[in-house]
Amino acid sequence: MHPLSHLFENNKRWAARVTSADPEFFQKLSLQQQPEYLWIGCSDSRVPANDVVGLLPGNLFVHRNVANVIVHSDLNSLSVLQFAVEVLKVKHIIVCGHYECGGVKAAIDGKQHGLIDNWLQHIKDVYRLHKATVDALRDDTKKIDLMCELNVGEQVKNVCNSTIVRNAWRAGQELAVHGWIYQVGTGLLKDLDCSVSGMEGIPKD
Repeated sequence: MHPLSHLFENNKRWAARVTSADPEFFQKLSLQQQPEYLWIGCSDSRVPANDVVGLLPGNLFVHRNVANVIVHSDLNSLSVLQFAVEVLKVKHIIVCGHYECGGVKAAIDGKQHGLIDNWLQHIKDVYRLHKATVDALRDDTKKIDLMCELNVGEQVKNVCNSTIVRNAWRAGQELAVHGWIYQVGTGLLKDLDCSVSGMEGIPKD
């Protein structure tokens, strides 16, 4: 027996449920994708992007990595960003972090974690920028939660400052970048009120 046969059985049941609700769903889905949203989120298995916002396949273009980081030298995330903005013409880019993020926690715990420390350095830089505010909190959980929020804000800035998004705005393309955070313990999203919809709105600090 295949060691992952239960996953194939799950897939069959899922496809049958979807087809029962809409017999033409997969046929229509196979013809094209026209999502209005790009979701940039964490790889954490507790944060299923489509489920969180209640969207079916085809409605959400998704990129995930450890701690939802956008780096200007990372061709992976930049390629996703370019395809979403220039080809799919998405209207909204959602950077969504989550509380209790293991990547954020690892970035500020002062320990060595191996290869991933190179990636987490980007979050360490966020901590350095906001060290006084974060360290003023005595509760470790509150520190991590604040860092999760601050990290989202910094990644929103990084998305806005990418040549891809800036060129889209210069060309008059309708596009907004949003910063959200997800509470694993409740399943609810929180808007961090850092949305940007044009060059003039990019934070200067």
